[in-house]
Amino acid sequence: MAAGVAGLLLTGGASRRMGRDKAGLRLAPDGTSLSSHLAGLLSSCCEPVIEVGEGRSGLVHVSDSPRLGPLGAVSAGRAALSSAGFAGPALVLATDLALVSAPLLAALAGHPADRSLSVVPVVGGRLQPLCARWSPAALDLAASLVAAGERRAQAVFSDEAGFLALDCSDLRDFDLARELEDVDEPADLSRLGLSEGPPGS
Repeated sequence: MAAGVAGLLLTGGASRRMGRDKAGLRLAPDGTSLSSHLAGLLSSCCEPVIEVGEGRSGLVHVSDSPRLGPLGAVSAGRAALSSAGFAGPALVLATDLALVSAPLLAALAGHPADRSLSVVPVVGGRLQPLCARWSPAALDLAASLVAAGERRAQAVFSDEAGFLALDCSDLRDFDLARELEDVDEPADLSRLGLSEGPPGS
């Protein structure tokens, strides 16, 4: 458990290409919902842990309505953490990262970098802010960017909110490209070991 690091599980999103709510997707062969599985992983290394969405994971949750993209969800999560008296960094995780592992989440949450810096994996030259430890400054910046009309989580990571980018050489114990592969459309389900599950799940 990384002391002083919260967890934010983002389960909202329109899921237009998937055609259904990704939070209700099921892991094969046991049928556990993806959102519940990821909630358990986050809870193993972070405290407190909050779902930002419609309450699909079994965690305490807050709504991200109106849905203003990932950045809006992070902002809603930050507000909920602040209301609970938590002012530290948070590990942000999107619900469509079906293959992410508990050891990778623990490595990000417990990274020795100063807590004033965000810790963000890089895959193929692209920052992966939806599986990253966000600093308090980055979490606070999310709200002001959303108010200015920004929706992209990547927009937070600039000189204004310092961050440490970690590539495969920094996280050599993990297959980052595989663990941070997201599920976007029905064709991805069997490849990533998922099923649609019952309607409304």
